[in-house]
Amino acid sequence: MKFLKPFLIIFLSCCCIIACTSLKSTIVKPIIVPNLTLKKSKLTIPQWRNWIHKDIVQDTIPGISLDKAYNELIKEKLGDTIIVALLDNRIDSEHEEIKDYIWVNNKEIPNNGIDDDKNGYTDDVNGWNFLGNGKGENVDRANFEATRIVRKYKDVFESKEIEDIPQQLKKEFDLYRKAKRIYDDYLNLTEKRIASLDSFDKRKKDLYNDLSKIYHDSLLSEKSIAKLLSKDSIINIKIASYRYYLKHSGWSSSTREVQSRYLDIYLGLNSKERSVIGDNVDNIEDADYGNGNITASKTSSHDHAIKVAGILAANRVNGLGIKGVSNILKIMPVCTSPSGDEQDKDIALGIKYAVNNGAKIIIITFTKYIVQREDWLMDAINYASSKDVLIVLSAGNSAKDSDLEITYPNDINEQNNEYVNNVIVVGGSSSSLNEELVADFSNYGKRNVDIFAPAKSIYTTLRNNEYGYESGTSMSAPIVAGIASLIRSYYPNLSASEVKQIIMESGVSYDIMVNKPSTSKEKKLVPFSSLSKSGKIVNAYNALVLAAEVSKKKKRN
Repeated sequence: MKFLKPFLIIFLSCCCIIACTSLKSTIVKPIIVPNLTLKKSKLTIPQWRNWIHKDIVQDTIPGISLDKAYNELIKEKLGDTIIVALLDNRIDSEHEEIKDYIWVNNKEIPNNGIDDDKNGYTDDVNGWNFLGNGKGENVDRANFEATRIVRKYKDVFESKEIEDIPQQLKKEFDLYRKAKRIYDDYLNLTEKRIASLDSFDKRKKDLYNDLSKIYHDSLLSEKSIAKLLSKDSIINIKIASYRYYLKHSGWSSSTREVQSRYLDIYLGLNSKERSVIGDNVDNIEDADYGNGNITASKTSSHDHAIKVAGILAANRVNGLGIKGVSNILKIMPVCTSPSGDEQDKDIALGIKYAVNNGAKIIIITFTKYIVQREDWLMDAINYASSKDVLIVLSAGNSAKDSDLEITYPNDINEQNNEYVNNVIVVGGSSSSLNEELVADFSNYGKRNVDIFAPAKSIYTTLRNNEYGYESGTSMSAPIVAGIASLIRSYYPNLSASEVKQIIMESGVSYDIMVNKPSTSKEKKLVPFSSLSKSGKIVNAYNALVLAAEVSKKKKRN
């Protein structure tokens, strides 16, 4: 790693309680670590697998100081069990690292076809799947939101201009035009990729036709052609080219399958994506759908939730692959995420399900740039706020300024002001304490992104008891949620808004210039502090120290 300035500034903030339970920060004298020697060599495999838990001072790695927190603060400390709802896709609930940390609804008798606890959901023993029906059938893939909007309004608004639209439909017309731009961009990109694949296949076929005039088919197989050699240099060039195309035929085939999926499903205007589920997707009161099957099948495309779950709660004492941030919790799977875009209705009902069934923290790792029913999302988030539930959102992976391009769900209103104080939005950082400290894919924003957490090359759980590296702000959210669960477990007198502020104020500030995330090859250096509201990376040790102090003061008042 390369250190850009001669010192690192770590801000430790303390808080005092005023006006009953509100927090007012008082910045104390910053700790200045001069001439800090940082790791310049590559991390070892054990360091890579656990870098996110390391401490910047002790280990010279910009992690979250989780090991330090456990060694010095938590140790064998007991606390309350916190339910953390994960709004995601179906999960590998039998994975060796998380099977002991899946929430169980003890009021529900398994598989008896009766809603025993009268919560409106039959046989929700471990959570609820909003992507299925009562027969046990499930949906793995769905439209993009832009596709749904174009399909809904195409016959009404196609070829129309703004002056043709009556006043009462102008809002829908604006939504349609935005969706149409997004849809067309996706469609054009997909068609270009397919054209490129067509060119690849044509070139391969032409080479085969040329070579088959000289060589028997048996010599043109991938195995045999590796040894084929001609005295003619032109023929040798064709042999080498055909060898390349044979080697990448599998890539061509699998890529074409993915692009066909884009055309038929994600961008498919004739797709009947909701037919299996059978509800009226435009009616939030039509909530009698889904099933209790929160576990992904072996052949399912659903593999995201298990990655998030491992970072959050992998068993810390079984000596297997990894250690999660917290084991004083239970994961409540709430399945709302197909491959494609989530439905606003499922998100809203999923949040309310989590709140009504005891979740104190909700993780949402998906983002959308366009929605139809923002009011449903706002209503659900307000409901969570009223019940003192913390929501942790991923900032997104588009390398965009979230202050300019809003993602959903969020905690801001039409005036771009926060309307609740129970939501924390998390961007992504890396292990490199230099200009690459912010993950190059992460969204950012001085107003709409609250804090950063590790997001790049995170070792976590995969399906079927496997492990691997994953990147994305989806990996940042469970880190913050895990720290929040520790705070809520050990200091239950702290509210969701207080936990949010503690996490933001106790992070680590790095006084360095970093690359502002961008899809452009040209990089612009900006202060790290300019890319989020707090200007910090989350820190478990600092957060627990600050939480203890705030909790103690709150008890005295």
